[in-house]
Amino acid sequence: MRPTRWTLRKVPQITAYFWILKVLTTAMGEATSDFSVREINPYLAVGLGAVAFAAALILQLSVRRYIAWVYWLAVVMVAIFGTMVADALHIQLGVPYAVSTAGFAVVLTLVFVGWYLSEGTLSIHHITSLRRELFYWATVCATFALGTAAGDLTAYTLHLGFLASGILFAVVIAVPAVAHRFAGLNAVAAFWFAYIITRPLGASFADWMGVPSNLGGLNWGRGTVSVSLSLVIAILVGYLTASRIDVEDEPRGGQLAAPV
Repeated sequence: MRPTRWTLRKVPQITAYFWILKVLTTAMGEATSDFSVREINPYLAVGLGAVAFAAALILQLSVRRYIAWVYWLAVVMVAIFGTMVADALHIQLGVPYAVSTAGFAVVLTLVFVGWYLSEGTLSIHHITSLRRELFYWATVCATFALGTAAGDLTAYTLHLGFLASGILFAVVIAVPAVAHRFAGLNAVAAFWFAYIITRPLGASFADWMGVPSNLGGLNWGRGTVSVSLSLVIAILVGYLTASRIDVEDEPRGGQLAAPV
């Protein structure tokens, strides 16, 4: 019996590689966005980012199962375009970081509520239908926007700077793991808590590495940081593609085993 179009998992298993790549893509997205809007017309940069984001997401939605390079390409484009959109609210429209952070938190909450009311779960182990995958990517986009605004809030509004912000979020990201292990925090809640924090964590360290010394950075250059991180991401995704270490075994008939 051939599997139907939407019975196979569309997301990777959650391994250490997942979290490493998630942080790297957020950092790369921050550096690439900042570099592109400064080197070319910012409106052109955002327009190109929107097109690339749409193309990557359509490709991800069109494949029948999880394919490492397709999935992570979509994540990379969410990171780049999501950063552009979140930054534009402050730079172009003058929206304070505290307001945009609160606004994106509300948007994320609404997406979660809609997803749960529709599907009865927020677990990524259940991404086996088009509707669930659309909810998943809406959530990913909202978490990137929220994380971007939160990182800028701590770095600029609260005057912590990039390095201190990165250290702060490195500590915060351990909270859901500890709470899940010792305080009984729901695994799904712990996952999405950590997922949100990966955004400001990666972006803070990317800014610290890329910005000039007078802004508290290492002055490596945003372009250098972007290219370097892109190469590391490409190597890791290539390894995952070859090893399939993050691909869940598929029972005969294409149906999924009982979700975790």
